[in-house]
Amino acid sequence: MELLGELTAQELARGYYKHASGRYICCLCGDEFEPGQVYAMDGRFYEAERAAQKHVAAHGGSFEALLALDRRFTGLTDNQETLLRLMRQGRSDAEIAAELGVSPSTVRHQRFMFREKAKQARAYLALFELSVGRATPAVDQIVPVPSRAAMVDDRYQVTRGEEQEILKTSFESLSPLRLRVFPRKEKKKIVVLRRIAQEFAPERPYTEKQVSALLREIYPDFATLRRYLIEYGFMTRSADGSRYLRCDGERSELS
Repeated sequence: MELLGELTAQELARGYYKHASGRYICCLCGDEFEPGQVYAMDGRFYEAERAAQKHVAAHGGSFEALLALDRRFTGLTDNQETLLRLMRQGRSDAEIAAELGVSPSTVRHQRFMFREKAKQARAYLALFELSVGRATPAVDQIVPVPSRAAMVDDRYQVTRGEEQEILKTSFESLSPLRLRVFPRKEKKKIVVLRRIAQEFAPERPYTEKQVSALLREIYPDFATLRRYLIEYGFMTRSADGSRYLRCDGERSELS
């Protein structure tokens, strides 16, 4: 669920989304399904979107993946998670009450509260889009977080204004790109690495030799740059280390 802040509730619930390129992408693992291609699954053949649906089902669906998110995203308690699981199974209030040792009225109240929370969430989202989501001055907008960042924290809270200042002080030249010194402060690292990643063409695979050659032109310690680009989620690397790919807003995955 690396794109939690970028997908709609419907996309998160079904477990896949349609990329601008037309591909259907699994929210859980990043596997992609190309329109026009046919995919073999369980002895049958499926077109792209149906294949994506079958693929998500093979994961067990998105329900458990969403429940496994950090509670700062869901706001659910242990008891509420248990109730949601039982309700998802289609249990009646009486059946749930008997299993949990509470009264049916307690279960009915919680079911009601879930609906009210959903209403609040929809209203909040609409208000966010009408205010913060649209009216933030460009200089105060938060720079997007790379989709493959392993741990998103205060390091990534960088505004466009801060980004421009860091770029001015960290690089000797932006064209051609020449790094003066690799920064120690985390926020500066994020900005510097994001700018360096933009030197790679999106959706084009690179060999390690090609990556190293490009980075060497930017900064002598190209191995450090290469390592941090992967660590901070700006590039992804295939399992055998033979191919690299730049990561943008959408998830990018190499087999």
